[in-house]
Order: sequence, then structure tokens, then C-alpha cells
Amino acid sequence: MKNNDVELAFVITNFGMGSRALKLAKSCGIPGGTIFLGRGTVQNRFLEFLGISDIRKEIVLMVTDSKLAKKGLSLIEEKMHFEKNKTGIAFSSSLTYYYGSHDKEKPSRKGEEKSMYNCIYVIVDKGKANEVVDSANKAGSKGCTIINARGSSIHETQTVFSMAIEPEKEIVMILAENEITEGIVENIKKDLAIDKPGNGIIFVQNVNQTYGMKRPYVDKV
Repeated sequence: MKNNDVELAFVITNFGMGSRALKLAKSCGIPGGTIFLGRGTVQNRFLEFLGISDIRKEIVLMVTDSKLAKKGLSLIEEKMHFEKNKTGIAFSSSLTYYYGSHDKEKPSRKGEEKSMYNCIYVIVDKGKANEVVDSANKAGSKGCTIINARGSSIHETQTVFSMAIEPEKEIVMILAENEITEGIVENIKKDLAIDKPGNGIIFVQNVNQTYGMKRPYVDKV
């Protein structure tokens, strides 16, 4: 990936479809990725009545240069029919540093592309994710994805996005339009008292490209 901008490409799709997305990405030259198990939230009264309002999701993370990210995510959107509601979404964001590949160079950004979306990450104690989702929905979010982040024992941590996450944590990913991002963040901060030590962490990434998104709102994923 020398002399290229490096991006983190995400694909969020239904359970069992992550491997297909990864195969399509590899066919475009993306060397590989990691699949995480998560759960999406939906706002559907009938599903809530049945007790199945949470839907299992797979999150595919891939690190690649910007040209391959665009090519791979475009192919995934086309072949996996992301234009259909709730089929899946994909997006990419910039990386400032990247280590762990055969290339030892740090990527440099030439300038960010203007995007309509941000990705909000909220890391909280296990069992608090649903409170984050409720708070985000009140501020205009139309859906979130929850990732469990646990070590295999009480003394272990797991690294997610180059951050050490203590055992028994949950990560909530929220893809939001620029104009509602600040409101969502402020609502979560207030409702979960994030400013108090130990209550959680929030960070936001700019999104470079989005696939499977519909205006004016984010699809429910």
C-alpha cells in the first residue's frame, strides 16, 4: 500500500453473509479482513411484540488503500443488492496510522473527501448498549449495530480499532448524517452521564464513502 491513502472499510450485513462480502472484496484485490458478530437494532412493533427486535449481524473490517476500498465496496453493494432495505450497508473511513502489514510506511492523507455521514462509536459496560440505542434514537438515529468486546478471561483485554477494551464491554456503532451527529452525541453524553469517569467513551470518525444508504435517513441496520 505504498504511496496510497489507507482506509478502514466496513461492511455490515445479515448473519451468514460476511464471508460472501469478504470473498467479493478479495476478488477486487483487497488482501483480507476480519468478521465480527454483532446485532442490529430495528424499530418494528411487531418484531418487538415477538421479542425478536434484535437481528444478528456480521461486521466485516478490511484495511486497504482508498482505490481498492471504493472498488470493493461498490462491487459488494452491487452483488449483495444493498439497494434493498435492510440488506446491508458499507462505508469507509480514513486511517491516520497503520501498522501490521508488509509495508512499514505510515500512510498520509492528501485531504478528506466531503461526506454527509459520520460514524459514532460508544463504548460502555455490558448491558448498557440498549440505553445508548434508546438515547440515540431519541436524537434522530434510525438504527445502530452493537458489538460485544470481551476478553476470554476477567484479566484479559481485547484490542478493537487500536484501543484496549476491558472485558464485558459493548461497542455501539451509529452511522449518522452530519447535521444530527452532534445532537446524538450530546444526548448520549447526557443520558448515560458519559462525562463521569468509568461511564463510557464516545468517539466519532468521518466517513469517506457510503454504500446502501438512502436519504434523508440512515437505513435501519
